[in-house]
Amino acid sequence: MKRIGFLSFGHYQDVPGSLVHTAQDSLLQTVELAVAAEEVGVDGAYVRVHHFAPQFASPYPLLAAMAARTSTIELGTGVIDMRYENPLYMAEEAAITDLISNRRLQLGLSRGSPETALRGYESFGYGPAEGETDADQARRHTAIFRAAIDGAAVAEANPQMNRGMGGALAIEPQSPGLSERIWWGSGTRATAKWAAEQGMNLMSSTLLTEDTGVPFDELQAEQIQIYRDEWKEHGHDFTPRVSVSRSIIPLVSEADRNYFGLRGQVEGKDQVGHLDGGLARFGRSYIGEPDVIAAELAQDVAVQAADTVLVTVPNQLGVEYNAALLESIVKYVAPAAGWR
Repeated sequence: MKRIGFLSFGHYQDVPGSLVHTAQDSLLQTVELAVAAEEVGVDGAYVRVHHFAPQFASPYPLLAAMAARTSTIELGTGVIDMRYENPLYMAEEAAITDLISNRRLQLGLSRGSPETALRGYESFGYGPAEGETDADQARRHTAIFRAAIDGAAVAEANPQMNRGMGGALAIEPQSPGLSERIWWGSGTRATAKWAAEQGMNLMSSTLLTEDTGVPFDELQAEQIQIYRDEWKEHGHDFTPRVSVSRSIIPLVSEADRNYFGLRGQVEGKDQVGHLDGGLARFGRSYIGEPDVIAAELAQDVAVQAADTVLVTVPNQLGVEYNAALLESIVKYVAPAAGWR
């Protein structure tokens, strides 16, 4: 059985056709979509994190609100840009959210993608140390965060407040097991190998920041295999998970056909372009009749290799539309593709 989650970027803008005019609309509708997704049998509700943009930003209040309204669905991120994060404050926030959700949190982390702001993380008070790249900085923040949620001592105790006792203190609260639910968003085969070395689950999106000329799903499947081979070389004490993201729009209703019918002809193939100083390959969208796209997804070698598929949703179309979209995937596409 393959887990199915939705991934929302949380776009909001007061433009014609959008049902998500404000940040409040985006946040409240995402809580409602998580509730609806749980009701139709979806396994995960994930949010993307961006800064300085009309999308989701700091995710923890939203994840906690989703947790308070649901009981079984996984709640996660895909992904948090670690260049912007205070690792110890984040460790507290993550542990609190995980406890509120009864340990349903699945945190995707990464160096992040190109952002709206130029070196926006510097405005947050962070930047690479001398000799570091921003990717190095993100990995350093990640290491501190992971040590903190695993109970490492990170501060010296004040004897005046501890009955004369010194020693070292870990962050509070702790949420046991959270350290096994941390994912790394990897855009290349090399970073997938690094994630396996570090003992993190693997999250791979509809974008790879490298291109070898082979179809997107084959390159992503190679990334996954490198990850799993490397995992076996290390003594990690849990079985890792792998997720891939896909745009999946089964054409079931008149609304589906009106919104997306023609787009299937344009977005049904991979695209190659330049991003962040190099070639990147963008995966195709799956738009069409449910049985047709189910057969195509069954041939997607990366989807078949993953244990979790995150479906990117057009959140600006509102809760009702996206709940119906997810129900169509669960009822028609997933069984035909052999996921359920």
